[in-house]
Amino acid sequence: MELLDKLNWRYAAKAMNAEKVAEEKIERILEAARLAPTSSGLQPFEIFVIKNQELKEKIRPVAWNQSVITDCSHLLVFAAWDTYTVDRINYMFDLTNEIRGFKNEGWEKYRQMLLNSYPQKDAEENFNHAAKQAYIALGTAMVGAAYEKVDCTPIEGFSVDKVDEILGLREKGLRSTVLLPIGYRKEDNDWLVNLTKVRKPMHHLVTVMA
Repeated sequence: MELLDKLNWRYAAKAMNAEKVAEEKIERILEAARLAPTSSGLQPFEIFVIKNQELKEKIRPVAWNQSVITDCSHLLVFAAWDTYTVDRINYMFDLTNEIRGFKNEGWEKYRQMLLNSYPQKDAEENFNHAAKQAYIALGTAMVGAAYEKVDCTPIEGFSVDKVDEILGLREKGLRSTVLLPIGYRKEDNDWLVNLTKVRKPMHHLVTVMA
């Protein structure tokens, strides 16, 4: 299967060569992330696409000085909602009604159920839930990148507070969750490039309960 071949090809590149990725490829990777499933369809996150080199230079020191931050073509920052609010929930339900062109009684009851639940919860609990949804989109973007034969490296090793400050995320009601540099591997400077991919054997990972 072509997709499995490309997933076998991909790895977390430790060095990138600063070559620019075509914008149409980036757009398709972002579209893959946009199409990712999320809980209740709320998409409780935003994706910041950083092409500005000065911004990358500011982020690199607060991300363990990892070279892929500055040597990538595009740096994606997945930022989750800091909490669920009435306005945020209503926006997605209203958007659904607008796009579909009708209101559904069951859907409206589901809206009310969420409005009676999420906004009353602790903000940290809500953020943790939203961050998990951002990771679903992250995974989908990574599959999209592999399909485009573009390298990417998910990064959790960074100062959330510092990245939030650099990008002004807290003022937007967002918190950074994970970084995704996108670019092309620099093979002569990457210790990982020629190593065999290692994953658990299927029987250690999957239990089939027939």
